[in-house]
Amino acid sequence: MTRILSNEDIAQFLSIDDCIADLEQSYRDLHAGTAVTRQRSDTLVPTTEDRIYGLKTMDGIAPRLGMSAVRINSDIVSWPLIAGTRRRVKVPAAPNQRYTGLVLVFSTETGEPLAIMPDGVIQRMRVGATSALGARYMARENASTVAVLGSGWQAGAQVMAICAVRQITHVRCYSPNAQRRAQFVAEMQAVVNAECIDCASPEAAVADADIVLCATNAIEPVFLAQWMCPGQHLGSIKMSELAPSVLRDADRVAVHLGHSKPVLVKARDLHVPDHSAGFGWEMVDAFDFKSCPTLPELVMGEVQGRTADTDVTCFVNDLGLGLQFAVVAARCVKIAEAAGIGHQLPTDWFTEDVHP
Repeated sequence: MTRILSNEDIAQFLSIDDCIADLEQSYRDLHAGTAVTRQRSDTLVPTTEDRIYGLKTMDGIAPRLGMSAVRINSDIVSWPLIAGTRRRVKVPAAPNQRYTGLVLVFSTETGEPLAIMPDGVIQRMRVGATSALGARYMARENASTVAVLGSGWQAGAQVMAICAVRQITHVRCYSPNAQRRAQFVAEMQAVVNAECIDCASPEAAVADADIVLCATNAIEPVFLAQWMCPGQHLGSIKMSELAPSVLRDADRVAVHLGHSKPVLVKARDLHVPDHSAGFGWEMVDAFDFKSCPTLPELVMGEVQGRTADTDVTCFVNDLGLGLQFAVVAARCVKIAEAAGIGHQLPTDWFTEDVHP
């Protein structure tokens, strides 16, 4: 049988601590060459005057767990200007104002589809866990104050994850939407022990913060060099969030795996805002990311995250990995099977008796 899980199912049992542990082991497997992952691919065509249709895929194989996974996103994307900043915004254009993102999980022993689930909760948790691992190996051990720039879906996982790897006492939050910011602070106060603080400006949030985490949908910088202070650790969930001058002035910059950009296939003459005019992925070219150490190298101890308490360190989550979905989804499948969570459909519906 093939198990069908929902985001609500997964949210019942998937913890940030488990995600951090699973991903840390996956980087050891990746470094050893026993696990593999493919670079993300984006295929884009125009759909309306100001929107683009994108088909995004990434996959990975975790032989230790006996599973592989493919993440597929079928997206309608726009790039509005919000509060003076250009953003990449997915439009919930599917029926009932919903998004389309799926994770397909397969057995590496039989090839059969073991599970199908949405990517929402998993992708949020694995991004938060990735940032937390960057901080585990790069932030000061005594870091206690965190600034979060952003108040959306991803920002929440960043707060939970950083509190799992450091003894955080204060979380300061800034985003330009005051109502959403206040709501976010209340939500986070209910799930972490640190004091969560609503800040009316980015400067107030980041001033002398031990750790600054950027979790936005901006395709231009949200953290500037003049805000840096000695000993700080900076984290971003996309390469464009930190100004190039921040990266140049930092003492150590590390990246996720060094894939830098997705493989891009697009319709002829299609203008994609986060691939042009110095925004988004084009900002990659303003800094030599290829020379940066990677998270697997940090995890394996081949590279030091920092050499002094006064170092300014940066961890840039340059691109997500299909392997992350394989290992986190594998945990979901095993827990769901043991607890009888989800729905089961005949595997014959997804396999065939003719040679493909």
